[in-house]
Amino acid sequence: MNIQLPELSLVILVGASSSGKSTFAKKHFLPTEIISSDYCRALVSDDENSMEATKDAFELLHYMVGKRLKRGKLTVIDATNIQADARKPLLVLAKQYHCIPVVIALNLPIRLLKDRHALRNDRDFAEYVLVNHQKSLKRSLKSFKREGIRKAYVLNSPEEIEETTIVREPLWNNKKHEPGPFDIIGDIHGCFEELVTLLEKLGYRIEKNDKNYQVQAPEGRKAIFLGDLVDRGPNSPEVLRLVMSMVKSGLALCVPGNHDVKLLRKLNGKNVNLNHGLAETMEQLASEPEAFIQEIREFIHALVSHYVLDSGNLVVAHAGLREELQGRGSGAVRSFCMYGETTGEIDEFGLPVRYNWAREYKGKAMVVYGHTPVPEAEWLNNTIDIDTGCVFGGELTALRYPEKELVSVEAQKIYCEPVKPLQTPELSATAQQAYDDVLDIEDVSGKRIVYTRLGKSITLKEENSIAALEVMSRFGVHPKWMIYLPPTMSPTETSVLPDLLEHPSEGFQYYVKQGVQKVICEEKHMGSRAVVIVCKEKEVAQRRFGLKHASWGVCYTRTGRSFFNDNTLEMQFLERVHQALSATGFWEEQETDWVCLDCELMPWSAKAKDLILKQYAAVGASGTYALQESITLLEQAQNRGLEVDELARSFENKYETIDLYTQAYRRYCHEVKGLEGLKLAPFHILATEGKVHTDKDHEWHMQTIARFCKGDEQLLMATPYKVVDLHQETSVQEATQWWEDLTRKGGEGMVIKPYQFVATTERGLVQPAVKCRGKEYLRIIYGPGYSEPQQMKRLKHRNLSRKRSLALREFSLGVEALERFVKKEPLRKTHECVFGVLALESEEVDPRL
Repeated sequence: MNIQLPELSLVILVGASSSGKSTFAKKHFLPTEIISSDYCRALVSDDENSMEATKDAFELLHYMVGKRLKRGKLTVIDATNIQADARKPLLVLAKQYHCIPVVIALNLPIRLLKDRHALRNDRDFAEYVLVNHQKSLKRSLKSFKREGIRKAYVLNSPEEIEETTIVREPLWNNKKHEPGPFDIIGDIHGCFEELVTLLEKLGYRIEKNDKNYQVQAPEGRKAIFLGDLVDRGPNSPEVLRLVMSMVKSGLALCVPGNHDVKLLRKLNGKNVNLNHGLAETMEQLASEPEAFIQEIREFIHALVSHYVLDSGNLVVAHAGLREELQGRGSGAVRSFCMYGETTGEIDEFGLPVRYNWAREYKGKAMVVYGHTPVPEAEWLNNTIDIDTGCVFGGELTALRYPEKELVSVEAQKIYCEPVKPLQTPELSATAQQAYDDVLDIEDVSGKRIVYTRLGKSITLKEENSIAALEVMSRFGVHPKWMIYLPPTMSPTETSVLPDLLEHPSEGFQYYVKQGVQKVICEEKHMGSRAVVIVCKEKEVAQRRFGLKHASWGVCYTRTGRSFFNDNTLEMQFLERVHQALSATGFWEEQETDWVCLDCELMPWSAKAKDLILKQYAAVGASGTYALQESITLLEQAQNRGLEVDELARSFENKYETIDLYTQAYRRYCHEVKGLEGLKLAPFHILATEGKVHTDKDHEWHMQTIARFCKGDEQLLMATPYKVVDLHQETSVQEATQWWEDLTRKGGEGMVIKPYQFVATTERGLVQPAVKCRGKEYLRIIYGPGYSEPQQMKRLKHRNLSRKRSLALREFSLGVEALERFVKKEPLRKTHECVFGVLALESEEVDPRL
């Protein structure tokens, strides 16, 4: 016997003890697909023959079955299953998870069962039990259909069992092997002229020969029709004729709409109300030949409820589909695909109130659907309704996949007045932004694994997520601005030079070992990291970020806090940046109406004044006073003839280092009055509308930034940089000399980056940047006396592995957050990465690195 088994099914083996169910299962199925009642008994009692453990064993079995079916895995039940009561909970699970139950019954003669039983030493029960098993099996063979089991196979002999083959068949909705590209077209409702115009706009060539259509698709593309081909519009027959010809020739797929199925029922002679446009369709079909009517019947009858395409990344259905129903087959799935989900209520227009399933959708697959007419197609949680009401005078819309480009044509006229007026959305927020007003704590709490394009999977610990949540909820700027947090940065390896902790040589050597040929060295500014988002117009903050009462943008710190405590000062600051961008033609050059910049805002004291006073100035003042007093006392001791010369020299050296320490932090402090004295040094153009600029090299970033900095050179500062060829000694020496000159003058140092924004090798992602800091700046970090030989020797043993791992993970999350925002994914998807960066900051890493 050849058993055709749906790829997602619950296989229930039925048979008496010793009928060979376990042997049959092991022959035809994977070990992981088989759930045995004996094995479950052993798990709960250490004895697979323990009948007193049966109840617990089957509770475990049903639990395991549910988990597998939930994940869409074929599952085989190896148990006797000879009674309807035993099969009932399994059938309930199959219905719950919308998979097909299949029975394979092994119906062997009782004599053979007794002979086999006599040879077994693992089953200790009387032969009459086998007789009872066989009687129950005979009764079951007659009741499968009554139980709702439509696929049942009965094997009546050892030879038949041995010769049986299992053929696994994909479900009809499984088109995962088709990657596209696709042109997905919304509800047509008989608007034939608009359909032809749209197809031609999409690049399809249409010719009509007699009553047949010859269609030529753009190379490699296929159309997908979302149903509701008929009713209300002027020419449903021609729409059907064109769509059916495209499906028949393999140029299109089609799913059924509720209007199409209603038409089928009418054509099949069912008693159907001729409302909602069906009467017009029947009139239009009245003159068509019977052969064409029969072709329509067969076409609609054969339509599959939905399709899963492109390795599971795309789902198309007339009314949409929740994640747990995708790729499954049942009456409930088909009903949802055609009608959606309703609350059971009726609105003031006499129409059912639809439950907005898309508001809660969190699935991986993009879902494209229609059914409910909307004035404008909008993304919501990776779903989009492209029924833009053509028959009501709106538009006929197609979505290009994977480009996510919407293509529309206007209706030639209003063919039907809608019962319920289409609501024009507010300018201030999209459907997605309105939904994003309420964020779910479960999306950012607990232990989580975040999958990124650059860094694969990144694990976030529960305790770190809690710390991040507190910071973001109590101190962060408005969450809708929070589209990026910058990563930490690792220093170079320890210098081999005896009196230096860091030197450019080690930074250059790191990249040489990674196979990077060219790097860029940028002067490192001593300020505070700032993310600056600026909009071309104030309305952009409403339209793109969903903020109704926002201004030009926002400026926040690397932990998501507002940079300015004074809102008026922040607005003045952002307006100045906006004016500089506008004056230099940045918006036109980049074809955008917003920009996200990664910057350094100086001086350091502008943000860290309290930290400097309490931590650095306090050390400097107390150290200076204490050492002066100590040196005075030691001089008095020397004058009295005591031998304290060595101790005096030691304290004089300490006094010199505390003086150097004080000079070091004072270099980065000065008074700021309003915007006077502030300097903003952007060094990355992170993202603009539709683009994340990680595909540009760092020199492009530096040059583009330098151009708009000329728009306000009092506030904006272009960062000095040098491009270095690591295989040219002269180029390396020049960069090294530049670093020495910078640090000698009191500069912090420089940052060394691969020339390309994202650099990878066979081993994975390369450090996006390493910092190389000067000797005197490091005195602020490690303390006044760090340069003493014994201290330097100890510090040279610092370990960078954790810091570098952290830098790579945070960089990957930051880029992922921007990419998700630019692709207009739900804010929770962007925040998953933003929260991740903040959570990683709680990891135990030496903060001085």
